[in-house]
Amino acid sequence: MEKVAENACFGGRQLRYAHHSDVLSCDMHFAVYLPPQADSGRVPVLYWLSGLTCTDENFTTKAGAQRYAAEHGIAIVAPDTSPRGDDVPDDPEGAYDFGLGAGFYVNATQAPWSTHYHMYDYVVEELPALVTQALPLDGARAGISGHSMGGHGAITLGLNNPGRYRSISAFAPISSPMHCPWGEKALSNYLGADREAWKKHDSAQCVRNAAQQLPLLVDQGDADNFLAEQLQPERLEAACTEANYTANLRMQPGYDHSYYFIASFIGEHIAFHAQHL
Repeated sequence: MEKVAENACFGGRQLRYAHHSDVLSCDMHFAVYLPPQADSGRVPVLYWLSGLTCTDENFTTKAGAQRYAAEHGIAIVAPDTSPRGDDVPDDPEGAYDFGLGAGFYVNATQAPWSTHYHMYDYVVEELPALVTQALPLDGARAGISGHSMGGHGAITLGLNNPGRYRSISAFAPISSPMHCPWGEKALSNYLGADREAWKKHDSAQCVRNAAQQLPLLVDQGDADNFLAEQLQPERLEAACTEANYTANLRMQPGYDHSYYFIASFIGEHIAFHAQHL
């Protein structure tokens, strides 16, 4: 790990690191907020997964999460959204919803994506091992959260790995990537045509198949311009009903898909995770 930035923030430190990822076969950046409590011992950690087109910096500069993380004594680790570098393939047409900035938190099995696009293993395995060894983070007390594509990632990674996370939350998640244009494009290219292989990465399916019901909080704005076509929160609600999964699914009137929405409720999400960490 090479520290490339450090800023004092609400009594703690906002940090940015670079490192070489063996899982992704490229160099990566990620951000870490260490609350002031980290000066005297290990603190619980919340992993934040961002959405399409984002990097590790969008959340740290726009969400205003550090104030609440400092109050609750929780660290926040924010990875990038895809592998990066000159050798990493991108969408052939340069579209924003696939390739660079759009790793979808899966392990790609199809060429040419399978060489680098292993964001699932990066988030679940490699990055936690790296940060818990180098920083005062308690890996046994971890939650996961995210926005849009990252909301899908938080739900699917959380429910597929209940031993690693104690709580899950999401803002405007892609509720069923198997049934929306963003998800169908990404999953078919990364994983191939077999839709059975997609189910592990579909939030609604993961709720139906959950081996353990982790605490789950989801906020969705009803003025989100992606609501009907891409996000389809009714699919997640239906899955929770079918599986008798107790989740707090909230529709927030007047809010859109932006970081103004996230900043408005991030304090409640961090307080939610603090209850379980």
